[in-house]
Amino acid sequence: MSSTEARTEQATGGAGAARADLKLEVVVIPVSDVERAKEFYGRLGWRLDADFAFDNGFRIVQYTPPGSPCSVQFGTNLTTAAPGTAQNMYLVVTDVEAARAELAASGAQVSEVFHPAGFGDQFRADPSGHAGGPAADRQTYGSFATFNDPDGNVWLLQEITTRLPGRIDGDGTSFATIADLAGAMRRAEAAHGEHEKRTGVRDENWPEWYASYMVAERAGTELPT
Repeated sequence: MSSTEARTEQATGGAGAARADLKLEVVVIPVSDVERAKEFYGRLGWRLDADFAFDNGFRIVQYTPPGSPCSVQFGTNLTTAAPGTAQNMYLVVTDVEAARAELAASGAQVSEVFHPAGFGDQFRADPSGHAGGPAADRQTYGSFATFNDPDGNVWLLQEITTRLPGRIDGDGTSFATIADLAGAMRRAEAAHGEHEKRTGVRDENWPEWYASYMVAERAGTELPT
């Protein structure tokens, strides 16, 4: 058994394992100025879910990034962590260049798109390990950009177009945004064009082919040819 197969089996708990769902829903980030943080994340277009303050000094603010099932919380008396110590929190996108442009237009100071020069260099604050431009052939998992909030909490954009096997349940495949769905359809269109070149005939069942391709790509299973 390869190491990849071992990790996949461990992640799924093995055949027949029944486990309770443990859905990561909120990450707490430490900030020094709640109003400043609220203005920053609101300006990015993240959804404000809650802002509750209490007489004992406790305050909780929650934002959710577009298309994300996980939210972030900050406020007062939520954490003892020092402001700015939340590092390299992933924001997964299907087009890192488009996501970077949107964030920059919203006022975030976003790095240029890069790929790591060596293993783990995407996590380094020193940009010398950041090779300019996206990964060769836009390899999935390989292209990044980064930005900080006003306290120095670090967000890492990562472009993922095809998941490794076992990462997504194909029976529950969904697309969080119109942009995600449109991108998947474009990739399916390009792949289907190659399919028709190989067969030499027009595929009358192209909707089913598109659907199969999009679900397989999302789930990280074998793509139709």
